[in-house]
Amino acid sequence: MMPDPSQAERVCHLLGIPVTDFTRAVLHPRVLAGREWVTQARTRQQALDELGALSKTLYEKSFGALVDRINRALDRPTSKSTFIGVLDIAGFEIFEVNAYEQLLINYTNEKLQQFFNHHMFVLEQEEYAREGIEWDYVNFGLDLQPTIDLIEGSGSIIGVLSLLDEECIMPRATDLTFTNKLHHIWNGDTQTEEPHPGRDKYEPSRFEQGFIVHHYAGKVEYHTDGWLEKNKDPLNDNLMRVLASSSERYVASLFTEFADSHPPFSPAAAPSNPLTLGKKRTLKKGAFRTVGQRHKEQLQSLMSQLYATQPHFVRCIVPNANKKPGRVDVTLVLDQLRCNGVLEGIRIARLGYPNRLPFIEFRQRYEILTPGIIPRGYMDGRKACLRMVDALDLDKSLFRIGTSKIFFKAGVLAELEERRDASLYDIFSRLQAQARMFSARRQMKKILHRAVAIRVLQKNARIYTELREWPWWQLYTKQPPVATPSSTRRRPSFS
Repeated sequence: MMPDPSQAERVCHLLGIPVTDFTRAVLHPRVLAGREWVTQARTRQQALDELGALSKTLYEKSFGALVDRINRALDRPTSKSTFIGVLDIAGFEIFEVNAYEQLLINYTNEKLQQFFNHHMFVLEQEEYAREGIEWDYVNFGLDLQPTIDLIEGSGSIIGVLSLLDEECIMPRATDLTFTNKLHHIWNGDTQTEEPHPGRDKYEPSRFEQGFIVHHYAGKVEYHTDGWLEKNKDPLNDNLMRVLASSSERYVASLFTEFADSHPPFSPAAAPSNPLTLGKKRTLKKGAFRTVGQRHKEQLQSLMSQLYATQPHFVRCIVPNANKKPGRVDVTLVLDQLRCNGVLEGIRIARLGYPNRLPFIEFRQRYEILTPGIIPRGYMDGRKACLRMVDALDLDKSLFRIGTSKIFFKAGVLAELEERRDASLYDIFSRLQAQARMFSARRQMKKILHRAVAIRVLQKNARIYTELREWPWWQLYTKQPPVATPSSTRRRPSFS
C-alpha cells in the first residue's frame, strides 16, 4: 500500500486515469504464470523502477509526438519527396563512471562515425573518378566494424547487447554472471584459427566489475552494475492499458497500440479454446522488447534514412568551460576533436590525396619556385603543372594530376609552402636591401650637401668679418650711390 496517496492522485488527475487502476497496475499487476493469470506483489524497488520507466516512456512518446506534429505542420504536398532534416546527436562520452547509457551513446557514435568515414570516402572516390586519378578501392567505413560487432553482435557473433538480452531472460542471471560470460566470450581462449578482430577491442577491467572497449575516441571502461535491470522494460501491460484508456485524449493517443488489447482479468481476455492456454500471447509490435533491442531498431532505421540522403556535417566546438570570449582551452578542444570524430576523419583523409588545387591556382602560387620554366604566352594548365612538378623534383607517388586539378599527399603542399615562403623571404630581403641602400645614399647625399653649404657660409662669414674692419671698405660703404647717365638724361618729347 502507498503511505501517502496524494502524490498518486495528482499524477492520475493530470494523466486522466483512475487512481485505483493505476496503483493496482504498479503495485499488484496481473501476469501470466504458466496457464493461469496471477497477481504479482511488487517490491518497493520494483515499483520505483516501474515509475522511473513510466517517466522515461512518457517523455519519449511526448517528444516523438511533438516532432511528428512539427513535421506535419511543415509538410507541404510537392511532386518530389524531398526534405531537409537536422540530426543533433550527443557527442562521445567518457566519464569517470560509465554506465549502460554511455555504452548506447558511444555505440551510436561508432555507427555515425562509420557512416561519416564511408561518406567521406565516397566523396573522395567520386572526385578521383571525375579527375581520372588512379586509386585502389578501400572502404574506410569498415575500420570501425570490429568495435560495432563487439557491441551489437552479428550472425553467430554474440555481442555485448545480444548477450545482455540473453541474460535478461535467464531466471538466475545477475550482472556478475553477465560480466563473466562476456569475459569468457571476448577474452577467453578461442577455438578458431582466426579470432574475431573485435577481440582486440575488448579488455576486461582489472579492479571493477566491468570491461573496457577500445573506441575510436579512446579507451572507455564500463561498469556493469545494474545493467540487467536497465535493459529490461519494467513497464507491464497492465499500466499501458490503463494509460491507453485515459480520459485525456492526448495521453490516450500516446498508447494507442495497447488500446485494443484486453486486460487479463476481463472476460474478453479468456481464451475460447482451452488448448490455447499457455501459448505465447499475440501482442503488437513494440511489446516485450529490451532497451537494447529498441535502441538497435531505432538506430538501424536512422542509418537507413541517412544512407538515403545527402548529408552535410557541422562540428560544434566549445572553446572553454567558462563561456567567455577570447579564451581557448587546448585540452578541452583536443578532447572534443577526438570525441566528435574530426581527428578520425583527418586520419582517413590523409591516406588519400587530401590537398588539391586547380591548375591556375597552382601555377599562380608556385610558379615563383620555377622561374623560366614556363614560357611567355598561353600554355595549357596541365602541361604547365607537369613542367613545374618536374622542375620541383617531386616524387611521382606524392602527387596525381587530374583533368582540372593537381592532387598531393599529406605534407607535400606544406613543404611547397615552406619553399615558397623561403623564396619570397629571399626576394623581399633583397628588395628591402636595395630600398635601404637607396634611402641611406639619399640621406648621405643630403648630409654632404649640408656640410658643403656650412663651409661656404663659414667662408663668407670670415670674409665679411675681415672686410668690416678694413678702412677702405668702410669708406666705400659710406659713399653715396653714383647716379647713372641713363637716370639723369632727359627723354625727348614728341609732340
